[in-house]
Amino acid sequence: MPWNPSSTRATAGDVVQLVGLRHKHFIFTLVSDGELQTHRGVLKHNDLIGLSYGTQVFSHIGAPFFLLQPSLADLLNELPRNTQILYPKDIGFILVTMSVGPGQRVVEAGTGSGSMTIALAHAVSDTGRVISYEYRQDFQNLARKNLTRVGLESRVDFKLRDIAEGLDETDADAFFLDVQNPFDYIGQVRATLKPGGYFCSLMPTVNQVEKTLLALRLHRFAFIEVCEVLLRYYKPEPTRFRPTDRMVAHTGFLVFARRIEPSEDPRSRELLEEVGAVSLLDE
Repeated sequence: MPWNPSSTRATAGDVVQLVGLRHKHFIFTLVSDGELQTHRGVLKHNDLIGLSYGTQVFSHIGAPFFLLQPSLADLLNELPRNTQILYPKDIGFILVTMSVGPGQRVVEAGTGSGSMTIALAHAVSDTGRVISYEYRQDFQNLARKNLTRVGLESRVDFKLRDIAEGLDETDADAFFLDVQNPFDYIGQVRATLKPGGYFCSLMPTVNQVEKTLLALRLHRFAFIEVCEVLLRYYKPEPTRFRPTDRMVAHTGFLVFARRIEPSEDPRSRELLEEVGAVSLLDE
């Protein structure tokens, strides 16, 4: 398997990571008789195949490296891209908040370079399915290559279509929407999700959020939340423990919601208002 985080030894075909001085790292696929050329020397793939992960190795000029399995965050950060990818800090929060897990069927619109697609495919495992819509062929082609590189393409159905034309799926467990005008497609999202299903969209501007909030209420979504995820690292030195000089701050607004089936009974009005399901247009 190209990326197998549960393995203990490096084998031919594995996607591996070498980490050297000053955290300079390289992610590549091991092939028989291959070699990795770096500014700190050459490493032969044959010398790495069969080693346990965590082993320290050396280039032909003696530069030290550690042989590791790349984390999902490492893979996503190094992904070849033609669009701005999502940051791991946002992806992790999205997966947990939407309860994405093994066996689920998740729809994504706006494949881009495939970073979220990879994370979703990893989360649903072999028993689940990701359906990813993209209207640009060049974006979809790159996403396919990125999924193939890590060995997760078999879990994804790629569809080349503008979602304004509608989607094929119904009763999906979750829907991730990553397009410029998400507010225009909330009706399609509702038709695709199962009752109680999860919705999430990431958007960079306040204006997009405002329009999306109106659309969610109009199409009877509830439990609406808007947040951003800020990430700060600290220096892991006991005698000099303090924040690092830089942090990963605002990358976008995350909007979450769930499809509900509201009752027409007037007794439900108070609860609908409380969970944000009453459209402002009804006022």
